[in-house]
Amino acid sequence: MDSADASPGFWKAFRASPFLPACVLVLLIAGAAGLFAGSYTYAFANPTPRSIPTAVTGVPMSQFQRARFVAAMEQALGASLDLHAYPDFAAAADAVESQRVFAILQEPGPVPNPRLYVSSASGASVAQLLAETAPRVAASIGVPITVQDLKPLQRGDPRGLAVFYISLAAVILGFVGAIQLSVHARGLNPAERIAFTLAYSMLGGFAIAAIVDWGLGALRLPFAESWAILLFTMFTSGMVFTMFNTLVGRWAMLPTWGLMVLLGNPSSGGAVSWPLLPSLLGFIGRWLPPGASVNAQHTAVYFGGHQHAFPFLVLTAWAAGSTAVFLGWRHRHPGGR
Repeated sequence: MDSADASPGFWKAFRASPFLPACVLVLLIAGAAGLFAGSYTYAFANPTPRSIPTAVTGVPMSQFQRARFVAAMEQALGASLDLHAYPDFAAAADAVESQRVFAILQEPGPVPNPRLYVSSASGASVAQLLAETAPRVAASIGVPITVQDLKPLQRGDPRGLAVFYISLAAVILGFVGAIQLSVHARGLNPAERIAFTLAYSMLGGFAIAAIVDWGLGALRLPFAESWAILLFTMFTSGMVFTMFNTLVGRWAMLPTWGLMVLLGNPSSGGAVSWPLLPSLLGFIGRWLPPGASVNAQHTAVYFGGHQHAFPFLVLTAWAAGSTAVFLGWRHRHPGGR
């Protein structure tokens, strides 16, 4: 038999063998590894601010002095200071608590020299950048300035990364749990699958919060609220995988990983504050489950009493939409009895 006759038989056998999906997986995993490294490096390697919302209050310096200071800061930062005037320091501080601004420039009046109040809790990377730049710039133009941290981070979270890590754990374990249900509990019917996704989310969210707060003491959490956010995050992540498993079957890991890990986590604002992310990532991150989780958890931990509805609406939309797709096309899901 010549090679031309053998070739169709070989390819037919290859397509029917486990070697074809194994070879495809080799290529996909290699590509995913490169994309994973690239997406995180792009977002985190050289964070650069674009625009930093800053409150201004107090008796104004001369227009010339303010203009010189702001211009020198913008030149040093390579970014614009988006100035917002407030009638008094209390109103400016409330804007920080509401996360509308990242810093306060208090001009002379009750204080002898201008002061720059940064907020490490709003974004450690932004606060560090401002705190390092302002004294150097002020000295260069002969305007002494005092820098003070208005909202410091907790002692167990000196870099402000703990919220990102616990949210990351909830996102990844959320869809890993759904993957394991699809492998080891394939016979679950739709309502049962949703119920067990909720069950491991409840226990998993509690375990994350308990270990980080009670076990390690890394963060003092508003326990009930943080647990609810972690639970919601895990459930949403699990249902996102379940939706993709319904739509694309055994390749569901690809869109789940792309959405939640390659795109969602780098753009979440947890490791690098949104003003320092590339502008498109900073915008997209707010609308994805990882970003919504970080946003809600960050506000709960550091800005209690100023929680926003938006991140919960984002999580609700993803959870409800994914569940609706799963139930609407449940006949396509590979599981069930």
